[in-house]
Amino acid sequence: MNHTLARALSFLEATKNYLEDLQAPANLAARIFVGTAFFRSGLTKIADWDTTLALFADEYHVPLLPTHVAAVAGTFGELFFPVLLILGLFGRFSALSLTVVNIVAVLSLSEIAPAALQQHQFWGTLLVAIVLWGPGKWSVDAWWWPKVSRR
Repeated sequence: MNHTLARALSFLEATKNYLEDLQAPANLAARIFVGTAFFRSGLTKIADWDTTLALFADEYHVPLLPTHVAAVAGTFGELFFPVLLILGLFGRFSALSLTVVNIVAVLSLSEIAPAALQQHQFWGTLLVAIVLWGPGKWSVDAWWWPKVSRR
């Protein structure tokens, strides 16, 4: 193998290793970014419950659920699953649950601004990545599952 090819392969290997080292912090950043967005939305809902109920009655048209049930379920989902997601506890399940919350949020609005739709699509992409590849090395799951699965 010539010297130039060997150097190129060495560079590619070093780059791959560096990028793999960035996976855990990038995954944690994605979990925090998405989790924080949903959690803040949930806090807004509980801060003014009457307005939340009015929004679910008038603007959010959640299929198959009565207004009050949809408001409680949506608010619960936005407060509970982000905490799990950020911790990386049941990471895939929490990401999948927030994916459902995200899809319902988009579908329940009769009109959604393009920028808001783009934000939901971005969150959805990050959530699907976590569903597919897991919450990463910097998660409770990475520490906890090996201990539990040995039993």
